[in-house]
Amino acid sequence: MRLQPVLLTQLWQRQIIQTMEQRLLNKVALVTGAGQGLGKAVALRLAHEGADIVVAEYNPETAAQTVSDINALGRQALNYPIDLSDVTRIQPMVEHAVGVFGHIDILINNAGRSQTKPMLDLTPEDWDHIIETNQRGLFFCLQAVARQMIAQLPEETRRADRAPHSFGKIVNFSSISGRGGRPYSTHYAAAKAAVISITRSAALALARYNINVNAVAPGVAPTQMWAQIDQERSELFGTRPGEAFSSFVETIPLKRPARPEDIAAAVAFLCCPDSDYITGQCLNVDGGIEMD
Repeated sequence: MRLQPVLLTQLWQRQIIQTMEQRLLNKVALVTGAGQGLGKAVALRLAHEGADIVVAEYNPETAAQTVSDINALGRQALNYPIDLSDVTRIQPMVEHAVGVFGHIDILINNAGRSQTKPMLDLTPEDWDHIIETNQRGLFFCLQAVARQMIAQLPEETRRADRAPHSFGKIVNFSSISGRGGRPYSTHYAAAKAAVISITRSAALALARYNINVNAVAPGVAPTQMWAQIDQERSELFGTRPGEAFSSFVETIPLKRPARPEDIAAAVAFLCCPDSDYITGQCLNVDGGIEMD
């Protein structure tokens, strides 16, 4: 059976909004890669929780749909077309978002690319293609938004080394691939391992400003990226469509793939006040594949 990406249904949206507290009311969240998959799931979850959203997405059609879905929830959304491999566009995006909303309180660094290819066949172009967005773009987006968060701090807080509560939440998307070696996606695994290191360094650098920096490491989920992985592995190993995905699911102790809302719920927790005392961590959201 061919793998199809999970769609966020209107029924699921209604169920969530009926039971959810708006823990992020009046917050502004910038979500990269918010046009589809996990990025869209996170953007909608944060909007359900009361946040207005900057939809940073290179695909104008999927971005427009996400904006429409956020507006339907009664929240504001800004569509900002961007390819994060071009880091010169990041600072103008941040300035535009602040011009519209006045502030940025949350950054979700989700945008990424994947490629399945044997390690010995990788080219410099393959390496750069993955690193430019998954690692380089992520870091400079974090840097630009962190500078903005610091600029928003009250003067007395900037002078002090203590603050009464968090003044910003940054959540970076790593992957369980970043937890170990991957012979058929070495460059992707390297980039995602670097995300964990960047998260820890940024958490140390920004702790004095009470800006929390954490990461999530998703496992197997029926998204467009996993559909691509399944197709590439099918072509590489001569397997049937869907077989690679199913074989990965069999390794999960909970015996099911993640739903996008599973990942979104973990991210929302790291963005809300309940996580104010958590920083520098990478949370596996993988059904038990990785347990360290």
